[in-house]
Amino acid sequence: MEQVRIDKWLWAVRIYKTRSDAASACRASAVRINGVIAKPASQLRIGDSVSARNKAITRTLRVVGITEKRVSASLADEYIDDQTPQLEYDLAAEKRANARLFKHEGGGRPTKKDRRTIEQLLGPEPD
Repeated sequence: MEQVRIDKWLWAVRIYKTRSDAASACRASAVRINGVIAKPASQLRIGDSVSARNKAITRTLRVVGITEKRVSASLADEYIDDQTPQLEYDLAAEKRANARLFKHEGGGRPTKKDRRTIEQLLGPEPD
């Protein structure tokens, strides 16, 4: 096996959670092979450079191995050489941290713990 479809490979090495996510990313021009926009059926070979945008980060990878079967996260490193600059990871972490700052706290139904705290503050209910 010298070549494989890009959507299968991205799913197999755990860049995307599902193969349909990988195919959708290809159709949305979020995946490039050697700088050229890739379609889901584009063939990938060992030595190719892959750029894949996933959420807040664009990962740059070099293909070290070919597989069509999904491998565990610990074995995925045997098939890729991650060449993503550290700055990309830092920016993604910063975006995640900023997103937490703007999350609305206290929205929705109170949890059981919150309800008990409220009842404790208000005191016993009069009969």
